[in-house]
Amino acid sequence: DLCLKSVLGQSVMPADVIICDDGSGEATKTLVDEWKKKFPVPLIHIWQPDEGFQLAKIRNRGFAASASDYLVQADGDLIFHKDFIKDHNSLARPGYFTTGSRVLLSAQTTEALLQNKCIEIKKYASGDRNFFNSLRLPLLQPLLATRYKSAGRHKYYVKGCNMAFWKKDIIEVNGYNEDFTGWGREDSEMAIRLINAGIQKQFLKFGGISYHLYHREASREMEETNIKKMQDAIEKKLVRSPLGISQYL
Repeated sequence: DLCLKSVLGQSVMPADVIICDDGSGEATKTLVDEWKKKFPVPLIHIWQPDEGFQLAKIRNRGFAASASDYLVQADGDLIFHKDFIKDHNSLARPGYFTTGSRVLLSAQTTEALLQNKCIEIKKYASGDRNFFNSLRLPLLQPLLATRYKSAGRHKYYVKGCNMAFWKKDIIEVNGYNEDFTGWGREDSEMAIRLINAGIQKQFLKFGGISYHLYHREASREMEETNIKKMQDAIEKKLVRSPLGISQYL
């Protein structure tokens, strides 16, 4: 609810909004149906049954459902600064994909926002982390785009909760690898394949601001297996996912 409220408040609206729903219940459908009445752009709810953690699959289905050439990907546990979409659009350029960052809200801030159905972070902020990720400095965004966290151990660093891609580039690498089940690394693995395909990474620093609502972390029991798949993509210079978005196009 808070996430969609912040989408509706964007200074620049996206052409469409796709909700990628990995098995939520009837309450989510009811909420989305209410929001559809308020949105000035198509609000499309893509749902699949809960058969375990299948983030890669539902994101592929969401990408396929969008009519847009440029896709901004974000998580549903985020509240967005009003210029989130504007900042991503301003950095969009051929041959690049983008990753951003997030502010980590505390349990206290999150509880206050949820109880008051409010997206005014400053009103209730208490004990939040990554404060510098809340600074918006538009003039620095293009200057840092290919300099910040772009090489060395950060070469493949991405945050799947805050990314953007050209749809044609997603199609070229066949989207997310649906071999990934369970939490973790599916976003990094796709970023590696994009880089292997010649698509360069850029970082949206001091813009594309998002605030992560606190919750308990998902099970990481599959992380070790998923890291191995990520390493395979690096070592074998993989480009295309064997099981990806082509199923839905």
